[in-house]
Amino acid sequence: MPPTPSDPAGPQGLRRRELMLATLAAGFAVAVRPVSASTITTPAEGLTAGFVTIPVQGRPIPAYRARPAVGTNLPVVLVVQEIFGVHAYIQDVCRRLARLGYLAIAPSLFERQGDVTKLPDIAAILPVVATVPDAQVMADLDATVAWAVSSGGGNSNKLGITGFCWGGRITWLYAAHNPKLAAGVAWYGRLAGTRTPEQPFAPLDVAARIKAPVLGLYGGKDDGIPLESVERMQAALKAAGNRSDIIVFADAPHGFHADFRPTYRAEAAAEGWRRMLAWFKANGVA
Repeated sequence: MPPTPSDPAGPQGLRRRELMLATLAAGFAVAVRPVSASTITTPAEGLTAGFVTIPVQGRPIPAYRARPAVGTNLPVVLVVQEIFGVHAYIQDVCRRLARLGYLAIAPSLFERQGDVTKLPDIAAILPVVATVPDAQVMADLDATVAWAVSSGGGNSNKLGITGFCWGGRITWLYAAHNPKLAAGVAWYGRLAGTRTPEQPFAPLDVAARIKAPVLGLYGGKDDGIPLESVERMQAALKAAGNRSDIIVFADAPHGFHADFRPTYRAEAAAEGWRRMLAWFKANGVA
């Protein structure tokens, strides 16, 4: 039965959720405070930025969208969240891309499973994330692309995706899922791991099916992603004749682009960002 206006999944409930998420523009998820002095804040002047509603299977979800205030036929970049949700950092990434001429959009991909933005620590967040089915995420991203084209002024022929940590893994999977994707950039996304009914494949499992060139950006001192798995992914991509590439920043830890956390490494983050933009441009997302 479809949600009613009084249902938390219905129009009023979704609007409350959008408003709650919007307040994170000036803050961060509980689990990732305090904010670092190095945190970047990108102004919204000259942009159309804020939360929108994406129709998806079963219920609508909110998404943070930033784009130039004028223009049509814009290249689209899906921005896929970390496990912490669509908080201020992810919103800022969207605005950074929008200032370069992109329609950047970050759907809230944990909506059906729970609100992670108020949870106290990573240990409390991980059980929620574990219940998020990959198939649901792929469908939600497809719906977000459809919205970007029909309502946002986007061009699906210039479609890119980038994601961080949890979103880095999703970036690899989406490149195997959507044949219309032009390019992807995966920031330190897990490449191997335990398979579950909700998450039946790792990027290594789908390397031969990846349809778009993906640039992987990884840290040589990442405690959670062994370099051995990065090397296996490089070999699998090469064996498949895929045009993807992986760059390892030797001295960088996991989360080196996350400017609100102690793991931030300004030099590696800036170089990774430069390479991401060059990758998108070289592969038709511009």
